Amino acid sequence: MELTNRIALGALLAAALITPSTAAHAQNRGQLDRGVWTFILENDLFYAQDRNYTNGIRLEYARPPDKAPAWMPPASKLYVLFSDEAEFRETFSLGQNMYTPRDIDIYPAPSDQRPYAGWLYGEVSLIGETEDRQDSLSVSLGVVGPASLAAPTQKFVHKLIGAQKPLGWENQLRNEPALMIAYRRSWRIVQKPVGPFELEVISRAGVNLGNVFTYGAVGGAVRFGLRIPESFGAPRIQPSLPGPSYFKASQFGVYAFAGIEGRAVARNIFLDGNSFRDGPSIEKRHFVSDAQFGVTFVWPRVSLTLTDVFRTNEFYGQEDSSLFGAVSLSVIF
Repeated sequence: MELTNRIALGALLAAALITPSTAAHAQNRGQLDRGVWTFILENDLFYAQDRNYTNGIRLEYARPPDKAPAWMPPASKLYVLFSDEAEFRETFSLGQNMYTPRDIDIYPAPSDQRPYAGWLYGEVSLIGETEDRQDSLSVSLGVVGPASLAAPTQKFVHKLIGAQKPLGWENQLRNEPALMIAYRRSWRIVQKPVGPFELEVISRAGVNLGNVFTYGAVGGAVRFGLRIPESFGAPRIQPSLPGPSYFKASQFGVYAFAGIEGRAVARNIFLDGNSFRDGPSIEKRHFVSDAQFGVTFVWPRVSLTLTDVFRTNEFYGQEDSSLFGAVSLSVIF
């Protein structure tokens, strides 16, 4: 009986003294069996502006890795885009972007400013991830033009909040099918403790091909905080190099981040205009960069990120650079 009591007491003490990292790995394994819903909003209203890239919205669902179709990992390896050790999952997204000139109270729309344009799309992505690397291959299909519903959406929201009515949507880009293929890779090149905190450095690169965006991009980010989750950065909306919508965390954490990205742009339909017909356009710049900084709060099943973004001029004659904010909320179900 005494031996039994000692064994029982020892088991209780061992359970009580489990390290946070052991508990974290146990909960992280449980999270792998669940999907993740993510909502992203990007808007220049956070900076009291209403021009250029004025709004982006995206809803995404990331399936658990064991729910991915059996053919996807073998098929992906044929293209040598993913690590042989990667864990795969797929994501499904629906989004809408809208772009307007600086002066939305002018009719007809000013020809020396960014054209009115909207983009409505659906996207499917295959993501392969190892401990220090993430690869993503995405295909999006949608429409640019009046069928994107950007005009009625902005008019409704502006009426709802009492903002200036946009007057030039009648001169937006024409309807055009929108197809795009994107490949991105992220590497975690530094991961080290700094006292009770953690420091991470992540590098990124990617390429987009299609009639919406065609560009190559490189960038990186630094993260510093308390209990940084297992992820590769915060979700964003193209043309940025986004992080994943899913994450793994076992307890509350918070971290600050800062990043930079440069793009060499061959095509931007929202500046170049429609591909096969005449319409509004303006001369684009071929090199654009983003700088961003923000903070992420993480709970075991919820992640909230607040980001500020500065984007350099995208076209000749642009009088001011773009400033906008981004909010993303991810929930594990």
